[in-house]
Amino acid sequence: MAKLTIGFGALIAAVSVGFWLAIGRTEIAALHPAGIGVLLILCGALANTENPKKRMLWMHIAVTLGLIGFLITGIRAGIALVKGTAMSVNPMGFDERSVIALICLVYVALCIRSFITARRGRMAPPTA
Repeated sequence: MAKLTIGFGALIAAVSVGFWLAIGRTEIAALHPAGIGVLLILCGALANTENPKKRMLWMHIAVTLGLIGFLITGIRAGIALVKGTAMSVNPMGFDERSVIALICLVYVALCIRSFITARRGRMAPPTA
């Protein structure tokens, strides 16, 4: 999961920088989601260890960051959609928030699936 976290962090940062370049490098706010990507990369790098306790700690922090990223970008995109400003005021910003929210949602779902699998593996009775 650590390598997957690094990959998703790099993807989020790349999408954020891509949208920033696409809008002409005028709005620094377009780079805010890149911070989530960089933090995920850092958590993934720190979780890439043999110590299971440290790995669990950093992966739980990473999934929490992914959830926060989903909630912030998803709520902001939802508010723009409800207000009717999604396509009129800042269509590229809406697109960026939607893409980042989707990436974060997929990441969180994969993490939860991995956590459940790991938990079942620890709880399984030993085979003789």
